[in-house]
Amino acid sequence: MNRVIVINSNSFGKGDELLGEKLMGAFLKKIWVRQDKPDAIIFYNSGVKLVAKGSTVLDALNGLYDLGVELLACGTCLDHFEIRDDIAVGRVSNMEEISSIMMEANSVITV
Repeated sequence: MNRVIVINSNSFGKGDELLGEKLMGAFLKKIWVRQDKPDAIIFYNSGVKLVAKGSTVLDALNGLYDLGVELLACGTCLDHFEIRDDIAVGRVSNMEEISSIMMEANSVITV
């Protein structure tokens, strides 16, 4: 993989949670419309909430998925938040695959 984005929270940055959620939505929409897409986006910790039913960013994530961006959600994290059955886009992954993708990528961007 060439470029991987890691999202480890459902909020972009620390501080005001509502602002962070708005910023995350704006970030994902900007990535969606860029010509150069990441090869994969990895979601772990509370970031997995973004791929679940009811997420406010599903439009951008579905758009990225439809354009070939691989979306991987940590299964342990989904289980922790009891939302494994609510995944709406992408697929369930595990730390073995996630760590391999991160180690083999040319570029890893963590937000």
